[in-house]
Amino acid sequence: MKKMYLLIVPLLLFNCTKTEIEEVIKEVEVERIITNTVIETVTVTNTTVIAPEEYSFTRNGISTVYYTGQTARLNMATELKSAMNNISSTQTGIDNMFNQGTGFSDSSLDASGKKVGNKTAASPIASATVKPLFDGWITEFTNTVIPAVNDNITASSGVAGSYTEADGSRTVKVNAKGFELNQIFSKGLIGALQIDQIVNGYLSFSKLDGARQDHDDDVYAYTYPGQTEPSITKMEHYWDEGFGYLQGLDNQFASGLGDPSVGKDTANLNYYLGKVNKQTNEAGITDRIYNAFTIGRAAIVAKDYDERDRQALIIVSELSKVVGYKAQSYLRDAAEDIENEDWADALHALSEAYGFILGLQFTKALDGSPYLTNQEVNELLDELSSGTGGFWERTPAELTAMADQLEQVTGLISG
Repeated sequence: MKKMYLLIVPLLLFNCTKTEIEEVIKEVEVERIITNTVIETVTVTNTTVIAPEEYSFTRNGISTVYYTGQTARLNMATELKSAMNNISSTQTGIDNMFNQGTGFSDSSLDASGKKVGNKTAASPIASATVKPLFDGWITEFTNTVIPAVNDNITASSGVAGSYTEADGSRTVKVNAKGFELNQIFSKGLIGALQIDQIVNGYLSFSKLDGARQDHDDDVYAYTYPGQTEPSITKMEHYWDEGFGYLQGLDNQFASGLGDPSVGKDTANLNYYLGKVNKQTNEAGITDRIYNAFTIGRAAIVAKDYDERDRQALIIVSELSKVVGYKAQSYLRDAAEDIENEDWADALHALSEAYGFILGLQFTKALDGSPYLTNQEVNELLDELSSGTGGFWERTPAELTAMADQLEQVTGLISG
């Protein structure tokens, strides 16, 4: 420790005379503590993600986006929907389409090497209980419903066959419980195939971050069709495949349906997303999801994984709303149809509700949990189809209560 002398001089000293200055100067002894200071320089890098206006990404002038497998499977699901309503179908024929990926009218689907069955409920969420349901519906439609329809049996409670509305506006082919199996099958695939693959598969943290090291090292694992050299990382392609399960039958470069006039004939999540987008309280949901896909993909290119995960959460939580809204809306539709004694419409709506309720276990809300667990879904489906007559035995009060229950559980109120 050293001592030093400090002269304290008033600020207004310049107004004093010499004598006065000498009088105000005092000698003060102070202690100065000497310490060693280490200055550390930290470099902070801020990444700004600049996303294009449309889902379009290139590397060296070549597109890095393709999802042909997803487009093939969505086309397969669409043809399966038709086959599950065709009285000329056979069990072997539909089973081959579903589980082997063969037997389609479009020969390119047979040649694609893709299948729907092995991607149905493929995540650990409910694979053991859900996939067998689809196989069972194929068997029941071909072995029970088709023979009853061909025998001109009029469907009723506990009796399989066909049922036509009194005004001839709708005919349904149903099993003994009133299940219109092509509707249950196709709506079930929206949750068990499209939602599950996006939410619990390609956009899951485990899937994306499993490819992080390769992405950081710029390891290219995929080759754009028609090119000879790989130029796409695993993480980029996984994200694109998730995008393809939504947009695979529509326009890559714009949100929503490419052709709404034919959307209802497809087995397509995007069609029902468009319906939800028309609700006053969800206007713009289509753009929100499309923009999140685009920003998230740009974040992957920039290696900004926090931004990627933020956009993934937006996508999975917003897409899950589609299943939540449609499950309850079809229950309400059916309640109204039964009140009006429009049973063909009621069975049709209940079959759609059944399929969407099945999909609730594959959803993911903002807190990361599904709207309903596998067990809760199964309990609700058992309640919906209880009794020998199943759907035929339901009352408007029961269905309204179920819809109210789903509204409370999901927090989704149509408007």
